[in-house]
Amino acid sequence: MFDGSHYPIEENVEKTKELVKICAEKGMSLEAEVGSIGGEEDGVVGMGECADPNECKQVADLGVTMLAAGIGNIHGKYPANWPGLSFETLAAIKEQTGDMPLVLHGGTGIPEDMIKKAISLGVAKINVNTECQLSFAAATRKYIEAGKDLEGKGFDPRKLLAPGAEAIKATVREKIELFGSAGKA
Repeated sequence: MFDGSHYPIEENVEKTKELVKICAEKGMSLEAEVGSIGGEEDGVVGMGECADPNECKQVADLGVTMLAAGIGNIHGKYPANWPGLSFETLAAIKEQTGDMPLVLHGGTGIPEDMIKKAISLGVAKINVNTECQLSFAAATRKYIEAGKDLEGKGFDPRKLLAPGAEAIKATVREKIELFGSAGKA
């Protein structure tokens, strides 16, 4: 995954082009990003702007494996006043990029109907890391608040972290079903 979205498009294209060559030599896939994804990730803050479909085509044509594009999506939790995904932008990007698998970053908190529509318009990968982290934190908090870390060897990291790990697995199972990926390898 290379996020060049915070660079001017010319620089994003040049850097992505270099990585396409390196990845091809090593037999690796490359996901590139165009347009700012809202929220904050790795110190980069975006407002959920929509990518320019023509810029998406420029990057897709470089030979990347997948393309993440801003369509109003946000990393982290969505604010109450979030206007939703721009399906008009997504459709225009798909029209420009053809069969290129599209990626939706910031999938946590997007309503199921929007997720399903995004998939129908060409989104092939959806990132839901925040949702997994929230599930982990809630299950771990419940374990500690119940005092289980004080019972026997409940403080053992394998026991202390187990409820959180199980919560992540449950969240991933739910998403596999929602995304229509169950039974597919």
